[in-house]
Amino acid sequence: MDTAPLITLPSGHSIPQIGLGTWPLDDAQAAEVVATALELGYRHIDTAENYGNEAGVGEGIRRSGLDRRDVFITTKFNREWHSVDGVRTAWENAVRKLGVDYLDLFLIHWPNPDQDTYVQAWEGLIRLRAEGKVRSIGTSNFFPGHLQRLIDATGVAPDVDQLQISPYWVKHEARAFNLGHGTVTESYTPIGRGQELLAEEAVVSAARAHGVTPAQAVLRWHTQHGLVAIPKSAHPERLAANLDVFGFDLTGEELAALDALDGRGPEAADPETFGH
Repeated sequence: MDTAPLITLPSGHSIPQIGLGTWPLDDAQAAEVVATALELGYRHIDTAENYGNEAGVGEGIRRSGLDRRDVFITTKFNREWHSVDGVRTAWENAVRKLGVDYLDLFLIHWPNPDQDTYVQAWEGLIRLRAEGKVRSIGTSNFFPGHLQRLIDATGVAPDVDQLQISPYWVKHEARAFNLGHGTVTESYTPIGRGQELLAEEAVVSAARAHGVTPAQAVLRWHTQHGLVAIPKSAHPERLAANLDVFGFDLTGEELAALDALDGRGPEAADPETFGH
């Protein structure tokens, strides 16, 4: 059975380099897909309050029969909890729905700068980590300017910053900032939306050269760049293929060809103006 290599976080805990994204599964779908993914070798599941499927994710983990300690669980909380006390309430809600007593990684889902309380949310996360309620803490959709405010205010950089990254959205500046502060960068929507990225000649050519699928070639691009990737699928064959990306290496030329696709695809919502 394939399992993903581990990356050590600044917290000292380890995160599997490939995880399962669970948006937009509902509870019933999430329970089924998570149980299947864990049977296939996944050990990292990503969910969020906003997805509305934390209970289903927890049920899928229980169905798998795996020990809780063997599954890395990430979830995220919404803007209404952006205060020191609010984060504690968000944690209580999350562990209740998931049916667990701690989280491996708890993320602020969006900075919501119009509300301008994400620093307080970060302070709340720092407290939860100190209490052992969460093992690692981080951010999602935070760019360097947002992160610098957190660091200036608290002296603490995130363990993880989750961003929309793919060869269409390389985000050199954000990744370099994270690397400079010891933060691990995690990619959501890692193989893009739809089939556009997977049909690019650079991707198809790299896949053909290594006898893999275009999605596998793109996921290997992520892992060779030191990123954690959380692809989503509800199909067992694709779930298995997305995890099986460590038996080949893209060449330097192939990596560069995928890097050169930067800027071609539509980006996610702007975290300066969007959030929940």
